[in-house]
Amino acid sequence: MKKTYKAMQVTRPGQMEMVEKDLPEPGPGEVLIKVEACGICGADAGAIEGLEKGVEYPRVPGHEVVGTLCKTSDPLPAWLKPGQRVGVGRLGGHCNACDQCRLGHFNLCQNQPVTGSTCDGGYAEYMLARTTGLVAIPDDLSSVEAAPLLCAGIATFNALKKSHAQAGDTVVIQGMGGLGHLAVQYARKMGFRVVAVGRGADIADEVMTLGAHHYVDTHSQDAVEAIKALGGAEVVLSTITDSPAVSALLPALVPQGRLMIVGVGKEPLTLMPGVMIGRELTVRGAITGTAIELEKALKFSLLANVRAMIETQPLAQAQQAYEKMRSGQAKFRMVLTLEHS
Repeated sequence: MKKTYKAMQVTRPGQMEMVEKDLPEPGPGEVLIKVEACGICGADAGAIEGLEKGVEYPRVPGHEVVGTLCKTSDPLPAWLKPGQRVGVGRLGGHCNACDQCRLGHFNLCQNQPVTGSTCDGGYAEYMLARTTGLVAIPDDLSSVEAAPLLCAGIATFNALKKSHAQAGDTVVIQGMGGLGHLAVQYARKMGFRVVAVGRGADIADEVMTLGAHHYVDTHSQDAVEAIKALGGAEVVLSTITDSPAVSALLPALVPQGRLMIVGVGKEPLTLMPGVMIGRELTVRGAITGTAIELEKALKFSLLANVRAMIETQPLAQAQQAYEKMRSGQAKFRMVLTLEHS
């Protein structure tokens, strides 16, 4: 094994460059992964642009990582073996010691690293990861296909599961970007009546092909009135960061309807108490998922043929790929590939 590796590193907010780093040794509870693919996510902006508090530079971003397990310092759990293909998502592995871990809420562990933010991520040939954060990748799913499912996929898949929607319920997916185009597919495959809400008529055919039963173009329609005309929604899953637009959809919910939020907006939501009380509405956030939940999402994606629409770029083109994602021109996910893969 070579002694150095290449990585796209953020030296300071806004500046990313290729560097050569010494190959690290895994510590207790860690493994070394030889990266094959890494998705580019909107949340990468936290480290790349300095939008996230507590990031120490230099930092290697990337939290949709798939690769092969090539080195460990400890004996591996029974379900892992050397050379196995594994993934790492945004949550870098629970500690097994905090109160939330003792309660079994591993995704809410307060002592786990945030991949690509508080520890180096997957814009690199190699990376370290906690064993507790590893996800087994199914053989029939390629590394490029699996990468975006480790964040955008699990975020929307788990949110739909936690919404408690029943087969036949009307579920609105707000936002037709990297998360939304996966959410539409999952919602259709789960048996829901899917209403997609997006901007512009140019994506209407594409959204319907992905599985939506109805498409509401906010450039030409009042979204709330259009959803009400369809009988209202049991669930609205919002994937966008525009808090006023999210708040505006609350009146589209039927009594005891649920607003699920996976888009991290910077402004507060506006919730009218009278509407919330009078209709017994619920607003809930959903944070990605545990390693075992990620594996369930991957297996469901295989079973139901749910895939992200992907554009690939080599690691050396990470800056250009990131900028394309941030500009909104990517359809719909960018994935970095490594030469050795």
